[in-house]
Amino acid sequence: MTRLHLIRHGETNWNAEGRIQGQLESVLSELGEQQATALQEKLVLINFDKVFSSTSTRARQTTALALSHWDKPVGYQDNLREIMLGRWEGQLYADVEIVEPQAVYAFRHTPDIFNVEGTETFHALQRRALAAVEEIMRDCAGMEIALVSHGAWIKSVLSHYEGRPISRFWEPPRMHNCCHSILEISPGATTPRIVRYADLDEGF
Repeated sequence: MTRLHLIRHGETNWNAEGRIQGQLESVLSELGEQQATALQEKLVLINFDKVFSSTSTRARQTTALALSHWDKPVGYQDNLREIMLGRWEGQLYADVEIVEPQAVYAFRHTPDIFNVEGTETFHALQRRALAAVEEIMRDCAGMEIALVSHGAWIKSVLSHYEGRPISRFWEPPRMHNCCHSILEISPGATTPRIVRYADLDEGF
């Protein structure tokens, strides 16, 4: 049995401000630190074989707190970073919406056609995320794996395995901060199944 635990980072200062993060650096807020510490009380009960994390500061901080009991090297990977949003990064959503209302509408409501120059499309994000997941699950077959990443990155992976098109990307369940999802591959199976989605167990 191979199990991949997908964990979103805790709340950041930019989450709280409504500021667009993408691949720019932000740090955990006090609440985000509390969320990651609370998650550690659950994760400590799981005997992980491998731990991977996005190289973003907010993911690294979450990994350090939520997996503080892990005493082996963490595999930090750039391909686990969030969707790249170019010139939007670091700006408030409210300010970008004033200047580029149609693009923000597409981002939120028609993600399958979102395409702003210098940004990553949701289709490209999903291809990048799936390539990373498939490589990790292939290299770590039979293991219990923790992977700390970002909301849209994790959502893109789960959307693929549940057969949800990009056009319905933002439909619930919502990827709240420090949510925990699980993909599982049984012996002999070739495709993972979702057994937990943003803290909701099968039947979500």
